[in-house]
Amino acid sequence: MNLALAVSYNGASFHGWQFQNESTPTVQAHLESALSSIANEPIRVTCAGRTDAGVHATNQVVNFTTQATRQIKAWVSGTNTMLPDSISVTHATAVAEDFHARFSAVSRRYLYIIYGGDIRSALMPELMTREHRSLDVGRMHDAAQSLLGENDFTSYRAANCQSRTATRNVTAINVDRVGDLVLIDVSANAFLHHMVRNVVGVLLDVGAGNKPVAWPGELLALGDRSRGSKTAPANGLYLVGVGYGADMGIPSLTWPPFLHDRA
Repeated sequence: MNLALAVSYNGASFHGWQFQNESTPTVQAHLESALSSIANEPIRVTCAGRTDAGVHATNQVVNFTTQATRQIKAWVSGTNTMLPDSISVTHATAVAEDFHARFSAVSRRYLYIIYGGDIRSALMPELMTREHRSLDVGRMHDAAQSLLGENDFTSYRAANCQSRTATRNVTAINVDRVGDLVLIDVSANAFLHHMVRNVVGVLLDVGAGNKPVAWPGELLALGDRSRGSKTAPANGLYLVGVGYGADMGIPSLTWPPFLHDRA
């Protein structure tokens, strides 16, 4: 049986998604350990997109094969009893034998949350990035539109990015304000290592008035990461959606609970 799960997690206490070694806390290590206990056999999962240390997810999608026969409830509730509170399986469904969480995905969606209040908040500091500068959200949104379409995002990839090509297709990018929060919502067919955080860093400089509205597009054309802005911190970033070509019983988008009315 090939099973797909939707998983949410607070990435603050993990060294990223990907398993590293037995002593390093990662989301994958915890999830595989819990699933192996439920299945009574070793389970290895494939995810839609690996997240870095400190990055969160409301809708990570994974799949795995197993010989075990369990009710769907067991794959959700049973697995959750063996996971730390910072990881939760939210949905489970049987999928086609050829389904692959990564290679079957046609889109990914990330949300970046910035807290811009005058006084620092003691609540959820690991779940959003603090920005001291006053931000012009309209400038940020207008500037972001120059990144739409299929482009070479060399200027927005990490120096150690291992992708064979820097070409990605950004299908939507919106910047909005909700009270003291600034939300950057971006969708693409796929993302490069640190791509969203580098985009956010550039948009923050535009919003603060340090760079012109045309800067993101000009930087894109340069093809030079060293000319870009500082990479935004990991704690504001969420994987919120993974799209597939057909309805597979897993939500395509899950907003953070405190922003559900924005979906």
